[in-house]
Amino acid sequence: MDSMEEHNGAGDVLAGVGPRLRALRQARNATLAALADETGLTASTLSRLENGKLRPTLEQLLPLARAHGVPLDDLVAAPPTGDPRVHLRPVRRHGLVMVPLTRRAGGIQAYKVIYPPVDRAPTLKLQVHDGYEWFYVLNGIVRFVLGEQEFQLGEGEAAEFDTRVPHWIGSADSRPAELLALFGPQGERAHLEPSGN
Repeated sequence: MDSMEEHNGAGDVLAGVGPRLRALRQARNATLAALADETGLTASTLSRLENGKLRPTLEQLLPLARAHGVPLDDLVAAPPTGDPRVHLRPVRRHGLVMVPLTRRAGGIQAYKVIYPPVDRAPTLKLQVHDGYEWFYVLNGIVRFVLGEQEFQLGEGEAAEFDTRVPHWIGSADSRPAELLALFGPQGERAHLEPSGN
C-alpha cells in the first residue's frame, strides 16, 4: 500500500469521528457546553469536531472517550479485533465506585456499583430524576430509602423503582455493598455527573 492509500485510509477512519461524537453526545442528552465542562475542550472545538471541520487529535479524543464512557476504538471505528471483552474502567463519583459493564451509547446501561461502608458514606441526600432503575445485591447489605419507606436488602435480593420518587442507596453496615445496577440515560447522568454539579 502506498502512502497516498494509507493517508486516505486514515482519512476515512477520521471522517466518521464527527457523526459518532455527535451521536454519543445526543444519546446522553448532553449539550456542547456541558461536554466542554467535562472534557476541558471548548464548545467551539467540540462543534467543529462534530461537524468534521476539525481533524481530531489524540489529545482531544481521549477526554471525549472518557466523558462518553466508551473505548477510544469506538470513536475512530477501529477495525474489529474479534475481542468481545468489555474492558472495565472504574469511575469514582460521589464516594462510589462505578464499573461500566456495557459499552454502547444510549439505552439501558449496566454497572457494578460499590457503595462504601456506612461510616464512609456520603450524607443521606435523596435523589430525584427521570427514569427507572433496577439493582441486584451481589455482596453486603444495602440500605434503600424510597420516598417515606426504608428497606434493607441482602445478597441475592433485587429492587426496581421509578426514580422520580426520592431515593437513596447505600451500605447498611461496616462492609462495602456491591450491586449490579441497570439504568437508562437519565440515571446514568444522575450517577456519573462530575462531583460538585
